Amino acid sequence: MSERSIKIINGNIITPFRVLNNGTVVIKSDKIVDISERDIEVPGALELDAKGHYVMPGFIDIHVHGGGGGDFMDGSEADFLQVATTHLQYGTTAMLPTTLTSDTAGIIKTLQCYREVAQQKTGGAQFLGVHLEGPYLAMSQRGAQDPAWVRNPDPAEYKEIVRASGGVIKRWSAAPELPGAIEFAHYLQDNGILPSLAHTDAIYEEAAAGFKNGYTLATHLYSGMSGVTRRNAYRYAGVIETAFLIDEMDVEIIADGKHLPAPLLQLIYKIKGPERIALITDAMRGAGMPPGDSILGNRDTGLKVIIEDGVAKLPDRSAFAGSVATANQLVKNMVVLAGVPVAQAVQMITATPARILGIHQQKGTLAGGMDADITICDEQFHVKAVMVMGDILYREKSF
Repeated sequence: MSERSIKIINGNIITPFRVLNNGTVVIKSDKIVDISERDIEVPGALELDAKGHYVMPGFIDIHVHGGGGGDFMDGSEADFLQVATTHLQYGTTAMLPTTLTSDTAGIIKTLQCYREVAQQKTGGAQFLGVHLEGPYLAMSQRGAQDPAWVRNPDPAEYKEIVRASGGVIKRWSAAPELPGAIEFAHYLQDNGILPSLAHTDAIYEEAAAGFKNGYTLATHLYSGMSGVTRRNAYRYAGVIETAFLIDEMDVEIIADGKHLPAPLLQLIYKIKGPERIALITDAMRGAGMPPGDSILGNRDTGLKVIIEDGVAKLPDRSAFAGSVATANQLVKNMVVLAGVPVAQAVQMITATPARILGIHQQKGTLAGGMDADITICDEQFHVKAVMVMGDILYREKSF
C-alpha cells in the first residue's frame, strides 16, 4: 500500500527563515517531505486549499492545566482527552499536561492516568510528557496554589514520585531558594527532567545560583515571582530582574493580555527576544468555556473561582486565579498588543518551546523531515484547520 499523501496549497507558509507566499507543503504519512513557493506534483495526494491563510507549525503549549471543562488534576482519562481535544480547536498540536500543588497521592494519580492515556491517540493535541508545578514553592508567592500542600523539597517524596512516573515527567517547577532546592535540581537533571523556577521569592543571588544549577527556565514570568524588594535601606533585585540579566535564561509568558498588559509584553520581547520566550496558555478548565463559576484544580477538592473578563479570578475578585487563554489568542496578542511580526510571534509558541523541550529536531518548524503538525489560521488568527502527525483532526465547517 502506498503512503498517504496530503498537499497543502495556496498558503502563506511560516518557515524558520521567511514567509513563503502562495506556497505548497507536501506531507507523506506523518512527516513533512517538501515545502516550496511553487506547485509540486504529487500524484494521488489529498489537496487542502489554504485559501491564502497562514500555514504554521502546530502550536506547542508547555504549560497547560485544563480546558473545555476538564482539568488534568481530575485524574480521569475522559478529562485528559477533553483538554486535548479542546485546545486542538485553537491550534495546539502538542502539550505538557500540568499539575497543581497536591499531596503525593494526588500527583502520582495524575501521573498514572497520564501513562494510561499516553498509550492511545487523543483525537486532539499530542501529549509530550508531564509538567509538575509545585508543591515545592514559596508560600509568599503561592498565588492560587493550595497553601495546605505547599512545602519544601523532600528527597524521599520526590524520589518516590519520579520512580512512580515511569519517565513521563519532563519538567518540574519549584522555588530555587528553598532548603534542598539545589539538590532537588541535581536529582531532576540526573533523571532527564528540566527544573524551572516558579512561585519564588528569591533575590538575584539565589535565582542566579538556581540558574547555574539547572533552573534555566522561568515559569510564567512576572506571575508568582519576586521583583525588586527593599530591606531597610537596601534594594535587592528579584527573579524578574534575574531573568532579564541572564541572557541564556528562557522565560515563558501568559500572553493573554490580562496577566501581562501590552507594555510588559513589549518589554519582555525587547529584552529576551523570540528565541528565549515561550508563549503558554497556563489555561485552567475554563478555557473554551463560557463565563461563570468554575473550579481551579481537582473537580472535588479544588478552588472555586469565577471566570469573567477573559480570565479566572478568586470569588472576591482580589486576584487572578488562572488563565482561560487559548494558543491562537496568545499569538494574536503578541502581534496586536506587542507589535511583534507574525513569524516571530509564531516562533515563540513553536520553535522556542520545542527547543526548550529538546524536541526541535522533530517539532516546532515547517521543514522537510519534521513531524506533520500544522495549524492553519486566518489573519485574525481564527483557526481553520489543524493537523497532528499528518492527520487532519480539526477543520472548520466553512473551510
